[in-house]
Amino acid sequence: MAISVNDFKNGLTIEVKDSIWRVIEFQHVKPGKGSAFVRSKLKNLRTGAVQEMTFRSTAKVEKATIENKKMQYLYADGENHVFMDTTTYEQLTIPAEQIQNQLKYLKENMEVTIMMYNGETLGVDVPNTVDLKVVATEASIKGDTQSGGSKPATMETGLVVQVPFFVNEDDMLTINTQDGTYISRAN
Repeated sequence: MAISVNDFKNGLTIEVKDSIWRVIEFQHVKPGKGSAFVRSKLKNLRTGAVQEMTFRSTAKVEKATIENKKMQYLYADGENHVFMDTTTYEQLTIPAEQIQNQLKYLKENMEVTIMMYNGETLGVDVPNTVDLKVVATEASIKGDTQSGGSKPATMETGLVVQVPFFVNEDDMLTINTQDGTYISRAN
């Protein structure tokens, strides 16, 4: 289905140049001289690359209908990762290089959303926050306060996060998956 670039909105998925893109940002520009255009920032759902593209305001693009499937992460099998559809118990194997950015947030039995386009697996959407256990960090020193800076901590998935000095090994922390930052101690 073709849509006008004037109908862009954040999160919209489109097909341009034989790739599937998600609109991250867009801006309608009406210069004093010349015709109007739409400046956009798009994320390639196959490669993860972000690219800026400009379209004439009269341009049309194909809308890509992405199927989102709720699945459960089961385990890693060498360089592949196995997910299971919780309703049909169907299993799906995804190569590690395809989900490299999400692997640092995946724990066994975690519910995730698998993005699919015409039967092709595009990637994994993890929740906005995850609770992970600290497996290694420097010991706290008496007198360190919450506002006093940070230290690196390695989480159970291998992710390294800057955390406040009061965080210790075996603490459960809530991590923002959008930028990999510490939010708080998990309840």
